[in-house]
Amino acid sequence: MKKSFTIKQPKLLLFLLLLVTMLVTRCQQDVLTTDLDQELLAAMNLASPTGHADYYVLANPTKTASLPNQDPHNPITPAKIKLGQMIFFDPGVGQLPVHQDSYETYSCSTCHIPAAGFLPGRAQGIADGATGFGILGSYRSQLPDYQESELDAQGVRPLSIMNVTYVTNTLWSGLFGAQHVNTGTEENWVGDLAKVNHLGYEGLESQNIEGMVLHRMEINERVLSTHGYRAYFDLAFPDVPENERYNYKTASFALGSYLRTVVTNEAPFQDYLKGNTDAITNQQKQGALLFFSKARCYTCHNAPSFSNMEFHALGTADMYQFGGLNTSVDDPRNLGRGLFTGKEVDYYRFKVPQLYNLKDYRTFFHGSSKATLSDVIDFKIKAQSENPHVSQDRLSPRFRPIDLSAAEKDALIDFLTNALYDPYMSRYVPEKTQSGACFPNNDELSRYQMGCN
Repeated sequence: MKKSFTIKQPKLLLFLLLLVTMLVTRCQQDVLTTDLDQELLAAMNLASPTGHADYYVLANPTKTASLPNQDPHNPITPAKIKLGQMIFFDPGVGQLPVHQDSYETYSCSTCHIPAAGFLPGRAQGIADGATGFGILGSYRSQLPDYQESELDAQGVRPLSIMNVTYVTNTLWSGLFGAQHVNTGTEENWVGDLAKVNHLGYEGLESQNIEGMVLHRMEINERVLSTHGYRAYFDLAFPDVPENERYNYKTASFALGSYLRTVVTNEAPFQDYLKGNTDAITNQQKQGALLFFSKARCYTCHNAPSFSNMEFHALGTADMYQFGGLNTSVDDPRNLGRGLFTGKEVDYYRFKVPQLYNLKDYRTFFHGSSKATLSDVIDFKIKAQSENPHVSQDRLSPRFRPIDLSAAEKDALIDFLTNALYDPYMSRYVPEKTQSGACFPNNDELSRYQMGCN
């Protein structure tokens, strides 16, 4: 018996030693993780305008009453959301092309492709006057019978529609919307675009009224009868007199209702904010901590969607510098906020965009001047203007060089790329269009490339 005991004792001691080591290691890991979570929570509390990290929890779009910045003239209803989604994706609303071969071939979603971050999927969005889709909208080219000046080509990369419910005044310039940052700017409400602000609506409602005209869409008898939209307008606007029910205004109200529901509330970081500390990795937590502290990202990106209704000059390049169509060095859209206010102090200042689902973006900044998030971070680390019209002294005082190590940069990119990524955005996309047209584009080449017959 004594011999048997002496043989097993070393094994038992070894087992106990390993067990203690594992427990100590696990406890150390738990302490480290807990310390990191506590440090991140403290940083978020400090950065939050309310003093609490739950400020960054996004609204649940199924609870429409919780969606911020709704227009009191346009209370959200399920019928409006449905109609707005139909209009947004349907090329059947593309009724006013310059040339007939582009008729009913383009939609709002041509330049806001869901799988491309609700962006064009290429450097420049082109609706009327172009053909093709390729991979996520990357292949779209000018039709041969269109002059460049006839193209509905955007001189700045459009902003994503994701989390637009956190935006009060739309466009990079903040031009649309009668309140908030545009309060007291009535003298600038002139011209084909800004005059709509006299209606007193919020940014989304104002932009969509003018946007449907600008992007050559119409709610006409064909749309209402042939494509079957009349019944949906009737459901969405039963209290509007019939002779006022089918037009740009009601279509805009429906679009505004739908767009406010496109929220990235299923991203891992949202779960983390709600208490699931395992929702994001330690590296992503390190990146978040950098975001809210050393990297100073939060000083500009500080709405719940990490957007902001402020305008800053970063000195990024304009789209004409990269071969953009129907734009030039003299394009007033290059002026950012200055396009609207006319004040030199506002020249080259652009609105702060939201930061969710950047993984799907193909380009960044108003001029599509960067192709990867790594390029964006490198640009912000250096904080040097790349635009010949924007001198260094014009840059925002918040745009200053940042000292990040390679590991810190990787952690920040991991947080932005993965922790802020909602993989279920297809929930906002219809299975088919009301007109039966392929979407987002309905031209012959796009249909072939998308496998849509």
